Amino acid sequence: MGFPSEVRDIFASRRSNNSPLIASPAEDLKAKAANDCVQEGVRAGLKAAAVMCVVTAVPTLVAVRKIPWAKANLNYTGQALIISAVSIASYFITVDKTILECARRNAQFHTVSRRGHTQLVIAGASLDPLLKPTQANLRHFLHR
Repeated sequence: MGFPSEVRDIFASRRSNNSPLIASPAEDLKAKAANDCVQEGVRAGLKAAAVMCVVTAVPTLVAVRKIPWAKANLNYTGQALIISAVSIASYFITVDKTILECARRNAQFHTVSRRGHTQLVIAGASLDPLLKPTQANLRHFLHR
């Protein structure tokens, strides 16, 4: 069914940049970091899927030719299902782990109360130019 085009245009015009709110520079940094995490995860997932495809295909094809049970019970569809299931699973597991690891690296947002005001520390780099992060402060924040 879907939305009629007139209703869709009304909703689309509401989402345009006519908002009186201004996005924070930190939001742009978060969006870029999230995009980088996704790209890094996809890259790692493709590598893992390719490796697991080869690692699974070799024993499966050898087993079909040498082991009588596999010869009798695994046709081409079964072989393809075994190989593709392992490849797909390794892709998604690797992408998930990589994105979570990258998000943990990027999510070191801490608020620090110092001299009566709040300072935002992002991944060890201070956004307040008056308050330079020291090695001891960074160790304290990263091990919280």
